[in-house]
Amino acid sequence: MRAQELTLIGFGAIGRSVYQRMLEHVGVRITHIVVSEGKVAALQTELGSGVTVTHQVPEATPLVLECAGHTALTAHVLPALRRGTECAVLSIGALAEPGLPEQLQAAAEQGGTQLHLLAGAIGGSDAISAARQAGLDSVTYIGRKPPAGWRGSPAEALVNLDALTEPTVILDATAREAARLYPKNANVAATLSLAGVGLDNTRVRLIADPGVSENIHEVEASGAFGQFSLRMRGKPLADNPKTSALTVLSALRFLHNRVAGLTL
Repeated sequence: MRAQELTLIGFGAIGRSVYQRMLEHVGVRITHIVVSEGKVAALQTELGSGVTVTHQVPEATPLVLECAGHTALTAHVLPALRRGTECAVLSIGALAEPGLPEQLQAAAEQGGTQLHLLAGAIGGSDAISAARQAGLDSVTYIGRKPPAGWRGSPAEALVNLDALTEPTVILDATAREAARLYPKNANVAATLSLAGVGLDNTRVRLIADPGVSENIHEVEASGAFGQFSLRMRGKPLADNPKTSALTVLSALRFLHNRVAGLTL
């Protein structure tokens, strides 16, 4: 069977990890990597002739995986979808921008193709999406980090992060508002929102907790199906502590399922 050819958008921590882990995969072959124009030459020299580094998605590519950040959706994914190129994206938080989900859907329909929103660092989106078919009443996401994890965010203007002695809520709002104010948490909240009751009906609670040392994700949902709760303590990649291991594994799962005889 001929290998599935893939264009990878972005070569930061996630893109590099995906590339390295797919080098020996017999069913999927990364043929192109898209980066900013000023980085093309240096990255081509680094990676050699086994892959083509470019600043645009090739028109003939059959599949695109985006792991570059929010601006890549408008710069690269939208045009690719309109041309009929199937795309998968990890930067789900970008879909909190009003009108962008509709633009992406329209582009996919225009091109007669599909856009896949990958689960990334959170689990349970499949269960929430299934439960939505019978009716969901509520979905709540709770993000808990040690106080230092909120440095550089609006939380610094609300509380003294260095002086906290107990868990403190720094935001209780909709997923859309959470994505606007805390974009580093946008992907998880937006993924759950799009799977369930939408950005304006999903509640997000962000907590600075001096009693934890990890980033903790909690999801609660209720509806006609019953009730659902999930708690995850995500570990970073062993070779890059700034990147969630599950985000990369989510992309690898998608790519594996493209060529596997049995998928789950």
